[in-house]
Amino acid sequence: MSDVSTTTSPSPAPPAPTGPPPKVTNRGRTTVPLASSNSDTADIPEFEYFGVVGPRGLPPLTDYLDISGVDMMRRPDEINKKQHHTMFFNSDSLIVRRGQEFQVKITFNRPYKPAEDLFALEFLIGPTPDFSKGTYIPVFPIKQRKITWEGRVTNTSDNVVTMGITPTADCFVGKYHMTVAVKTPYGIRRTKWDKSRDLYILFNPWAAADAVFLDDERERQECVMTEMGIIYHGAYDDIAERNWNYGQFNYGVLDACLFIMDKCEMPITNRGDPVKVTRKASAMLNSRDDDGVLVGNWSGDYTYGVAPTSWTGSTDILLAYASSKMPVRYAQCWVYSAVFNTFLRCLGIPSRVVTNYFSAHDNDGNLKTDIILDENGRIDRSRTRDSIWNYHCWNECYMSRPDLPPGFGGWQVVDATPQETSDGMYRCGPASVQAIKHGQTCFPFDAAFVFAEVNSDVVFYARSKDGTMEPVRVNRTHVGRLIVTKAAGDVTRRDITDQYKFSEGSTEERTVLEKAEEYGCKRDKSELPAADVDLVLPSLEVSVGDDFELNLEFVNHSGQRRIVDAYISGSVVFYTGVPSSEFLFRDPTVTIGPNKTVKELVVVESKNYMKHLVEQSNLHFIATGKVKETGQIITAMKVVTLHNPKLIVTISERGKVNEEMTATVEFTNPFTFSLEDVYIRMEGPGIMLPKSKYYSLIPGGSSLTWTEYVIPQRYGSTRMIATLDCPAIRQVYGQASVAIEP
Repeated sequence: MSDVSTTTSPSPAPPAPTGPPPKVTNRGRTTVPLASSNSDTADIPEFEYFGVVGPRGLPPLTDYLDISGVDMMRRPDEINKKQHHTMFFNSDSLIVRRGQEFQVKITFNRPYKPAEDLFALEFLIGPTPDFSKGTYIPVFPIKQRKITWEGRVTNTSDNVVTMGITPTADCFVGKYHMTVAVKTPYGIRRTKWDKSRDLYILFNPWAAADAVFLDDERERQECVMTEMGIIYHGAYDDIAERNWNYGQFNYGVLDACLFIMDKCEMPITNRGDPVKVTRKASAMLNSRDDDGVLVGNWSGDYTYGVAPTSWTGSTDILLAYASSKMPVRYAQCWVYSAVFNTFLRCLGIPSRVVTNYFSAHDNDGNLKTDIILDENGRIDRSRTRDSIWNYHCWNECYMSRPDLPPGFGGWQVVDATPQETSDGMYRCGPASVQAIKHGQTCFPFDAAFVFAEVNSDVVFYARSKDGTMEPVRVNRTHVGRLIVTKAAGDVTRRDITDQYKFSEGSTEERTVLEKAEEYGCKRDKSELPAADVDLVLPSLEVSVGDDFELNLEFVNHSGQRRIVDAYISGSVVFYTGVPSSEFLFRDPTVTIGPNKTVKELVVVESKNYMKHLVEQSNLHFIATGKVKETGQIITAMKVVTLHNPKLIVTISERGKVNEEMTATVEFTNPFTFSLEDVYIRMEGPGIMLPKSKYYSLIPGGSSLTWTEYVIPQRYGSTRMIATLDCPAIRQVYGQASVAIEP
């Protein structure tokens, strides 16, 4: 018998799938899809039968109560919008705030008889209204058990009944549809679906039971009702202002804000919690991970979009996103914070834009920014990777924090600028400002990251030839030098640094740093002897294109002569502190007599920096030196923000509502070279929606004038703002204030 060997061939591979992947759904996990769209409406039957209809159908229902009409009382001059502080919204729909009564008039076919007739107002939100989930709320004229919203008859006149409805102070925020349902012996009869009975319910900072309640009318007016804001930039010792039209009441903006929550599929049942809303929105305002509202760009090349410095307000951005459903190009931190501010104020969450000067971007929680020097004391740019933003803008919003211990509610930091991920997404906050001030960095959300932005140390390391590094100088006061926001009810700024940190060097500050360390925030503890030579760089105000002098002061505090080998570097930098190119370098040797001061003059010529300028025209000077006698390292840093030319904006005096006025923008090119591809934008709250004009060329020394006819829509004080933007020069703007009479 011969041996027979057999081999087993591997099983054939399954065929490769073709076509698109299957749509991921909730099937198999939940019985019905999760309601996450506020734009979808439910299909509610106009008649619901109590039983099976007989072969002859229903008898005539003319003998029973029927609805002839519904008046939502939605005009701006009526009681609802006035009492709910929503009269400025440019919308035909009723807009109210939760936790506060609003009125609705129902006209019946005959006088209402409370003892015989039963009717209800039904409020529905989302595609699958459900009483148990709070997305279907019936409201009766008489208090009913288990019904959460209160209803009462406030007036009856002939066939008209006026109902007062009070939504709970924690109900979901968004667009509801209202129907009127009347009980008959055979079933429930409802009004037909009608867009005019849609209403919006917002957060209510005027209601004590609402989580966003703010018990300060001046702050409420500023942080909810004010459309025109001021965003601060520049340098901490040369602060610049940018006007911004938040436009939270403009037509379509409220729907755009609700679309943002729909776009990220935020469950309807989460939309009553300001903590969840703001955290989700901080991710959705940037396009990273989720196709959110704005694409960030810090490159200087904005060919395929609008330069961040060109925007004048949020309206264009939000309407473009809602219509295209695609991210809008481009943004930097102040644009993110400004548009986020519009979102928050529009929904009724008190908010403001905050600017932190010298903001550390700390991604490893060690509370220090490293600057590497070579063995001679000169900065080693190839090894210095950390940067400090000249300024950074984020938002504060006001709310209670029931998820934190008592005392940590109030102002919360939220930040839409995509810097680092939080729980896997580019977002930040809400982080309690009180938690940041007291070093409670363990509290959600992202308190440790914000704490580092305002408390990091700048540590200078000397790197020897063998690669070892040791700290030679620590600056504990550079980061978080100044934190400001617009003052409530005024056009001035407010210093809020003390809300984030205790005084530098105080006992309280040391306690806070120790507390932060307990929660994992590591910091440098080097105790280095103070150098007996100080190096001081002056504050300067310089216009673009000017030559200027930089006077460095070397101050010898010792009773002996000191010789310093100094290095002075000047670089064009982005406002994020990232260098673009070095345009100046000097390495003088300075001799200073005992207890004397020596000035070292450096002349900076415009021809050396102009060709390297990037937007915002920031020059960064860093001077370091090594004292020969002691080996000590001395350092100084200075940001010089070059001042751009201004636009001149003028507007007719004594304007009146619905009467034509003129708004004019004038600009003169102060340079010898031509400006190409110039865009000018102009807008004003209550006066004019955003408009833009293109100029292909503005020759050197020439001027332009652009005039628009405008018709004010409401009275009060407002401003017209304009920007000019082109590749050669950015951050050019102007504004004019005007009072509109009734």
